[in-house]
Amino acid sequence: MLDTGEAAPDFELPDQNGQTVSLSEFRGEYVVVYFYPRADTPGCTTEACGFRDSYGAFEERGVTVLGISDDPVDDLEPFAAEYDLPFALLSDEDGSVATAYDSYGEKKMFGNTFDGVFRNTYVIGPEGDVVLAYEDVSPEGHATEILDDIGDLSDA
Repeated sequence: MLDTGEAAPDFELPDQNGQTVSLSEFRGEYVVVYFYPRADTPGCTTEACGFRDSYGAFEERGVTVLGISDDPVDDLEPFAAEYDLPFALLSDEDGSVATAYDSYGEKKMFGNTFDGVFRNTYVIGPEGDVVLAYEDVSPEGHATEILDDIGDLSDA
């Protein structure tokens, strides 16, 4: 995991509509960058819908939400459409951005070993540094947890 206070690695990735999104375009505001393993799977859907259901509260606080997986763009668009996700889902097919965020590597499931995305989340501050980091998160209630923690930051 990246540590709080570290500069967040910049990136440019295509979103579910094929438009390029870069972290640097959000300088001056808080950005939630959440990494998830696979679009349209139970845990990832729960997590994405949690961000969707809390999206108004993120908007009210001026916080951008970006989801990143190693899914191809063609898999992200139907996932976003089916669940009416109002935020950008970014395609990191080669895992390079997830790797830069210590959120990609060897995983084991059902006796198989493979490389994949870890369920980690970072909140990037207005100056481009990591202000909050969450490792191996639980999809249920994660968006609310982040909102509470962002509220604590702005109260400080």
